[in-house]
Amino acid sequence: MPLTRGVIFDFIGTLANVKDYDMEGSKRKLHKAIQQSGFNVGLNDFLEAYSDAHEKYRLVRYEELVEVTNAIWISEALNKLGFKTTPEDECVKMAVNVFFEDYVNSLELRPCAKQVLEEVSANYVMGLISNFTYAPVIYHGLRKLNIARFFNAVLVSEEVGWRKPNRKIFEEALKRLRLSASETVYVGDSPLEDIAGAKSVGMKTIFIPSQFYSQGDLRMSKQQPELIVEDICKLRARLPNFLKTEA
Repeated sequence: MPLTRGVIFDFIGTLANVKDYDMEGSKRKLHKAIQQSGFNVGLNDFLEAYSDAHEKYRLVRYEELVEVTNAIWISEALNKLGFKTTPEDECVKMAVNVFFEDYVNSLELRPCAKQVLEEVSANYVMGLISNFTYAPVIYHGLRKLNIARFFNAVLVSEEVGWRKPNRKIFEEALKRLRLSASETVYVGDSPLEDIAGAKSVGMKTIFIPSQFYSQGDLRMSKQQPELIVEDICKLRARLPNFLKTEA
């Protein structure tokens, strides 16, 4: 069996928690940014149009596993309300940045996460794959938490075009890292997006419960990762031997 040469992590949930985030507050800030850009539209009318666009593309994102960025939702909501915009308009891009300010600020590293990354990156090629509708949020979050330097490649679904568990985003990660699936371990918290997705291309997998997914969710999914740990501190203790014995 090939030696393990690389480890790929999920980001939000696996390495970072989202603490005290207020989605409704972000929506209100988004509306205010839209108004300040000259779009005279009431809060309720805008949120209803935005919600309709979000639901339309949620189906595309979760059923077809094609990523659709927030700028498209915002532009479509405004156009439904009688304006003429495109996702490339500067006012729309600015509004997306305003919308995610509080989300980025809510990110915090899980205990032991940085130590794990420091130790693994000393001996293995490192990658990160994140499902997210706006790639700058992920890059900003990695810099804010001071962990961007550990990764040889970072893939965000908004840039790649495909969402986990679509095998294409995993294959692209392996290509960029110059690794084969059989010499790569994937670490994540989502039974479907992370464990099933990584297994579909032949990677070994490690499951870590998070604020979003429990071991009960893993059991219900019927997925069988090669290793299950309770938290990242437990991963830190068990990962060195796992990587060697899985070789």
